[in-house]
Amino acid sequence: MTVRTAELVVAIFLALASIALMVKASENNIFWIPERGPGAGAWPFWLGAGMLICCGITLIRWVRRRTPESRSEEVFMDGLTVKIFAITAGSLFVMIFAIHFIGTYFSIMLFLLFYMRFVGRHSWAVTLPLVVALPIGTFFFFDVALKIPLPKGYAEPLFYPIYRLVY
Repeated sequence: MTVRTAELVVAIFLALASIALMVKASENNIFWIPERGPGAGAWPFWLGAGMLICCGITLIRWVRRRTPESRSEEVFMDGLTVKIFAITAGSLFVMIFAIHFIGTYFSIMLFLLFYMRFVGRHSWAVTLPLVVALPIGTFFFFDVALKIPLPKGYAEPLFYPIYRLVY
């Protein structure tokens, strides 16, 4: 597959996904509700509409060959790129599977550790602070600030002391 063909395929796929998102979101109110704010479907519907507009622009530019990608006949993914993609997709699959057992935050930690240190070959001085800080930041953003608890799996008891401090 060439870069040109890949751009077309992705633009069409994302356009169809955008339409599906808009149709599903429109089952809820997508407009402003007086005294309450946006309806339940507003955010996903208008996000889908924005995505659809961007896909349309990409398709127009593809037809007119306005971008280097829309003119490129180079191979889209060589052997090394396929290998990196497979490693990334596989490690993301393992991370998502592990959420049920060790929770979101420890899964993120393991994914970051593997990906940054062993795939990206970053130093421990760069890897360790991010492996610790990003899950902690994610916890405080979702669980504390937004009050949206993310799955903690069998690691839930480890969070009890934090709950006592925060709540």
